Amino acid sequence: MTDTSRQSTRQSWNPEGYAQHAHFVPDMGSEVLALLAPKQGERILDLGCGDGVLTERIAKSGAKVVGIDASQEMVRAAQERGINARVMDAYQMPFDQEFDAVFSNAALHWMLDPQAVLASIKRALKPGGRFVAEFGGHGNVAAICTALIGALQFRGISARGRYPWYFPTAEDYRHLLETAGFKVQSIELIPRPTRLPTGMTGWLNTFASPFFHGLEDDLRESVIDNTQLLLAHSLRDAQGNWTADYVRLRVSASV
Repeated sequence: MTDTSRQSTRQSWNPEGYAQHAHFVPDMGSEVLALLAPKQGERILDLGCGDGVLTERIAKSGAKVVGIDASQEMVRAAQERGINARVMDAYQMPFDQEFDAVFSNAALHWMLDPQAVLASIKRALKPGGRFVAEFGGHGNVAAICTALIGALQFRGISARGRYPWYFPTAEDYRHLLETAGFKVQSIELIPRPTRLPTGMTGWLNTFASPFFHGLEDDLRESVIDNTQLLLAHSLRDAQGNWTADYVRLRVSASV
């Protein structure tokens, strides 16, 4: 669920905050988990395991699961669930034909060199192994990003170098998969408007840290307030509930 790459996006993760503000992420992982269809005795790698909520569900199928994540804090939280979790860079995984499947939920959009990540995933898979993932796709949080950039520019702050995500089209990602040697079984963009349990402030503080890097606290709060003002008419209902404009890319492929 969190970044497993060498990143310069300056995103930080806090397990308690993630559980409070972003518990909807693993909650919405049921369909991609069903697509994985883990089996008893399989070895499965959960790439970007976060705090291990979905990893734990995979393990309950009887599969032998290894979780990796770049965040030491999130890995520690996963380990506290009894998960075999390790701090690891997705570009430098040491695995060589060890897994029947690689699974990833809500993590790959943090990894800005997808070709290198796919090469690493392919190395980790046994011949015939499968890769099942869901992550942000083209159009994901487009309104939120536009508002964030506008709020920064209003305060005279350049957004250059602050954008932390990779949101591909299905066509572009299919091409990357096939170039890397995968056979694509299915790939689709899925619009998924998502209610935010702690509002837009909770979402921005949890997921958008790179946009605020280096800002003083009062300036950060001003940018957040302006972002919400820009978004209120489109993403907040009359009762004050916020919905994020999520679009997910779901993929199933094999080697």
